[in-house]
Amino acid sequence: MDPRIEKIAKILVDYSVKVKKGETVQVSGSESAKPLLLEVYKRVLEKGAYPILDVGLEGSSYLYYKIASEEQLKKFPEVAMFKTRKADAYISVAGDSNTRELANISPEKIAIRRKVTKPISDLIHKKDRWVIFDFPTNALAMEADMSLDEFEDFVYGASIVDYKELERKQEKLKEIIDNGNKVRIIGEDTDIEMSIKGRLGINHPGIFNVPDGEIFTSPVDDSANGHISYSFPVIYSGKEVDGVKLKFENGKVVKASAEKNESLLKAMIKMDPGASRLGELGIGTNYKINKFIKNILFDEKIGGTIHLALGNSFPEANGKNKSALHWDMIKDLRKGGEILVDDKVIQRNGKFTFKF
Repeated sequence: MDPRIEKIAKILVDYSVKVKKGETVQVSGSESAKPLLLEVYKRVLEKGAYPILDVGLEGSSYLYYKIASEEQLKKFPEVAMFKTRKADAYISVAGDSNTRELANISPEKIAIRRKVTKPISDLIHKKDRWVIFDFPTNALAMEADMSLDEFEDFVYGASIVDYKELERKQEKLKEIIDNGNKVRIIGEDTDIEMSIKGRLGINHPGIFNVPDGEIFTSPVDDSANGHISYSFPVIYSGKEVDGVKLKFENGKVVKASAEKNESLLKAMIKMDPGASRLGELGIGTNYKINKFIKNILFDEKIGGTIHLALGNSFPEANGKNKSALHWDMIKDLRKGGEILVDDKVIQRNGKFTFKF
């Protein structure tokens, strides 16, 4: 076994969710991630805890969305909620074998199911002991235009870090967000401003995501004004939406366009009332992640980028917006971009203006 798998398992179990003896831990993932799932399962047992292992079979999601009736889509999964209530911590290890499995599934069907299952994800987030990791697979390596060996080096290099040291480095940026009133983002075909007054910067690297490297907050719901042109494609359930441009007025998207799959973009924005508003402003700080690989867990952490997510906000940041959607979209600021907080430039061309 690759010794780095053991190191990742240790981070997830010991550091991210801090498993203790006697606790119940929900461990979920895909069969492509079997080596890491087994190592996590083993480590949870060694802690004297009780793992619940849920492994999704390849192709099962496609069959579900292809065949399920509207009645089945709208049926609340009571058993899944029961297990979620009983668990103390949650470790999710994805590992796609086919990143386009749901590309030809109706986005409306997926949206229906997301709304139904939202109380489960809300409960997981409320308990505040969860973490997500993407196991390196051939499918993800192909999306990243790398060999599997290259991709494994990329993933583990970005993930196996000193997260306590990263937290210390990010503290100055958190202080700026905590004390700030407004943020302005300027870049190519982009000039957007939003209020962060009363909102908090979240600095918990390695706790919810591995790899990590971001400070994020939730803008005031009705405050975003301006326009933004996103730098990279965004993915939703296997569908790629490219060339996204959004215009905001008083916090709400009033104009949306895309060069590819524009209909999907507009459908998601109409998912519910909160889907047309910003739920997150995130600032990427992981300079080991230096290229876009079509995987949001990594891409939103790229040092020198920001991401603005449509939809659900973060209560821990004092966010108020509610939605079944949370869709991150990335703007690259490494060439000609700026972030200003209260009219003071804190980042220019992807580099912070203070020691980081």
